[in-house]
Amino acid sequence: MSTDHGVSLRSLVDALRLEDVFAVDRFRSASTDPCSCRATFEDDVLILEASDCDADGDLSVSEACRRTAIRRLATRDACGLRVRTNGLEYRYGDRAIGLLSAAGRFVELLDGRDDRLADTVERDPLAVAAELRNRVGPIADVGLESGLTDRGRQIDGYDTALRPTIGLEITDSHLEKSIPDGATLLDVTELETGSVARIYERPTSVPLYALDAVDLSLGPDERGLLLEGYEAIADGVVEGDRAASRAIEHVSDGAIDPRLTAILTKHTGGYGVLEDLFADPRITDVYATSPVSHNPIRVVVDGRSAATNVHLTPTGAEALASRVRRTSGRAFSRAAPTVDATAALEIGTGIRIAGVTDPVADGIAFAFRERADETFTLPALVANGTMSAAAAAFLSVAVERNAAGLIAGTRGSGKTTLLGTLLYELSPGTRTVVIEDTPELPVESLQSVDRDVQALRTGTGDGPEISPADSLKTALRLGDGALVVGEIRGEEARVLYEAMRVGANANAVLGTIHGDGADDVYERVVSDLAVEPSSFAATDFVATVQSYRTPTGRTRRLSRIEEVLSGDEIRFEPLFDLDGTRAESTGRIDRGESPLVDRLTEPTETYADVRRVLSGRTERLETLVEDGRTSPQEVAAAYALRP
Repeated sequence: MSTDHGVSLRSLVDALRLEDVFAVDRFRSASTDPCSCRATFEDDVLILEASDCDADGDLSVSEACRRTAIRRLATRDACGLRVRTNGLEYRYGDRAIGLLSAAGRFVELLDGRDDRLADTVERDPLAVAAELRNRVGPIADVGLESGLTDRGRQIDGYDTALRPTIGLEITDSHLEKSIPDGATLLDVTELETGSVARIYERPTSVPLYALDAVDLSLGPDERGLLLEGYEAIADGVVEGDRAASRAIEHVSDGAIDPRLTAILTKHTGGYGVLEDLFADPRITDVYATSPVSHNPIRVVVDGRSAATNVHLTPTGAEALASRVRRTSGRAFSRAAPTVDATAALEIGTGIRIAGVTDPVADGIAFAFRERADETFTLPALVANGTMSAAAAAFLSVAVERNAAGLIAGTRGSGKTTLLGTLLYELSPGTRTVVIEDTPELPVESLQSVDRDVQALRTGTGDGPEISPADSLKTALRLGDGALVVGEIRGEEARVLYEAMRVGANANAVLGTIHGDGADDVYERVVSDLAVEPSSFAATDFVATVQSYRTPTGRTRRLSRIEEVLSGDEIRFEPLFDLDGTRAESTGRIDRGESPLVDRLTEPTETYADVRRVLSGRTERLETLVEDGRTSPQEVAAAYALRP
């Protein structure tokens, strides 16, 4: 047969996908080993269906299953390897596919010249690789050409090279079950999702956050029901509300297992493994770094960065991107490679999602952050030790009396949380317009306690949103009242200071900005964001919050409140400053030295009158805290009686 005819026949076989059929039958008949895995390809991924295999397709210990995979790879290259067995999927990484593919090429290139090596390499490629290092001649050359010799040098043993990540077939994430040598268990926590989290200290790296997902505790029969329920939803047999419970009911003859329903909900209506991770109250941030196939998910737990044993699959990243596009209405593609959105998890936690993709990143990557708790109020922050009642009283009176203020802090310090609590301090009749690019402030919670709050979403101008500059003009037309600008990163700074110029003498203007203290904020606003120093003088105060570590974990606090003084130059004076673990009064207000307090006086008041108001507000806040009345509803009811 000529070469041309051979190529034509091969092309025909590839086109008809007949090679899978031929290969499976040939592998089963050519070996007496107890392996019943069915080897097929999905695109360029080798799939071993091992549900009927006594060895369950465990390539690290089963020589027979290794033989099946290697013989299949002798006929075709692959970019991935997965073993499926009774609803579970084992995903093997680049080292595994590299070793087994090299062994397959070795068999093909050996071409019958050494039956012993051909037989051995299919069962134990590392042993053959070690033998080849001590040989010379044509067989050694085959080892080099196939790559088997080099692969063998890079791998210590099958327990590391053939260590898979494990997950249900329906999930978009997989877990690595092994724990590194030398790791010390620090903590075990059972999560509300039924999963268990373990934190390990590692001597040469960051801590390991190991998730033991409830998904993997299911037996084969339960996994079968779960997969059938998933298919019922995917095929549209079951739709609408409570789809997960009705799907389980549909496939299990009316019996509903709450655990199966919860897991199915997590992977259909929820956000998969994010539901487990954010069920841990210690976790504030979750990062999926591109390329996701090479990097485990990382988390911030109790303020510390940690690696996890969780791997998001490429298809999982694509599914998340699709969901973000669908729920946010924002583009996310090569043409619009960044996205900023919010979402609500099934467990009730709100998260903020920042995503990037090609061409600005090597594939899809995400940063997920827990959103500010909408149940926080100023009395609640006093109750949990974030600030003293006296500091809270000053902020309350300043905001109520229409001061212009910035909430500053580093990433994750609680800026948005504090700003959200201050919105309850505005007079109940005050109309408030909130300008944000991504919704984070507690607008719905404020509206639920009869506050008049209108939200505006800004954008870059290439989507359905309006620009920050246009949002200010729109906000001023939406009614006279307080203006609130969310996170200030760029053009928002000029918007904010224009708002302060317009509204500083009549209505409160508030916003958050990245910075550690008033000096840092001033440098950022004036030098980085090109706001004139004279415009910055419209700021009345800068309140700084910070995150810090305690023996029991990470927590947040108000560290400083500074008033802005203008004249020949802008300067700042602290009214409250850090003393021990929280900000205490510097005495400047009591000594009658605060121009801001003087500006807060109403026409018939004196400085001393405002001091009495501050004292009364402090006592009221302390009473609310002592009585445990810190929810938005309770605080709003108490404020309705406030003079």
